[in-house]
Amino acid sequence: MFIAFALEAVGILALSKWGHNPMAFVLLTGMVFFAWGEIFSLFPATCGDTFGSKYAAANAGLLYTAKGTAALLVPISSVIADATGNWDMVFVLASAVNALAAVLALFVLKPMRTRIMEANAAQPAMPSAHPAVTLAE
Repeated sequence: MFIAFALEAVGILALSKWGHNPMAFVLLTGMVFFAWGEIFSLFPATCGDTFGSKYAAANAGLLYTAKGTAALLVPISSVIADATGNWDMVFVLASAVNALAAVLALFVLKPMRTRIMEANAAQPAMPSAHPAVTLAE
């Protein structure tokens, strides 16, 4: 996640600086959109690995609602662009938020996930309520 968010932060900042160049625009938007894929791949995988598969679908659905919630911030970007006269500050803020997310992924999420995984490994396995069914040959 650190790599994805850091790549996105750099890409958005570079896009604000060199996005007027057609070749840079194509390359940098590709880089930013590549990094945006973490909501579909890294978030559900990390959630499932950390908390197990029992409620993986519900947990992934809850994570996905964050994308919808973040969409509520889009009108604020229009207000910022109107107030400043251009989109530069919006790009800088988006890059800063991604840089913050990258730092949090490395220094908060990683240690927290390690503690949770160690606690899960220390707990004895619960016996299944339904014993495994095997087919007789």
